[in-house]
Amino acid sequence: MSMGKMTEGWQQKKKVLGITGGVGSGKSAILAYLRERYGACVIRADEVGRTLQTPGHGCYDRIVEEFGADIADGAGNLRREALAARVFQDAAALERLNAIVHPAVKETIVEQIRDEREAGQAPFIALEAALLLEDHYDRICDEIWYIYAGEETRTRRLMRARGYTREKARSIMENQMSEADFRARCKFVIDNDSDFIENTYEQIDKGLIEHGFLQYSQR
Repeated sequence: MSMGKMTEGWQQKKKVLGITGGVGSGKSAILAYLRERYGACVIRADEVGRTLQTPGHGCYDRIVEEFGADIADGAGNLRREALAARVFQDAAALERLNAIVHPAVKETIVEQIRDEREAGQAPFIALEAALLLEDHYDRICDEIWYIYAGEETRTRRLMRARGYTREKARSIMENQMSEADFRARCKFVIDNDSDFIENTYEQIDKGLIEHGFLQYSQR
């Protein structure tokens, strides 16, 4: 096969891999491995959202218009903690904020995926979002993988890495999808409960090949 034909086929077959799982399951470590080991194009919805809420980007002016100029500091940046405190005490305000941010984030992600498929060099795209299934990002993914870790493991990680109390960690988990729902809606499960990250890497390596994400890339 000529290089031109191979590149053409590779671009057409470039897939989007959705990564999801509960808080503390280790999604960040998996995404870092996909980027560093395989050169994947990694897109994280929360990073896109933060960018869109900075001055000069899509959501900033609408948020200031909706919630008032005092939601920004003297330098013009959103006071994110103040905004969060305001909307999480007011369900209607949270709904208005989500109506501004969520569609813009999804539209931007779709554009990034299109650009990567047209001109990027990554073998595949990895997409992570806190509400990947709830917000229907599965519609723009070729496959969804669930990153599993048990509640005790996740709690321990959150206490160590983020300084959460056990109560705060468990409270967050209670408001997320159940393990059964994750497993029912995802194509492949990565068991990241072990403290030996090499075990997780082996599962990823195998899954990428078996699920067709590496047709034209070099291992």
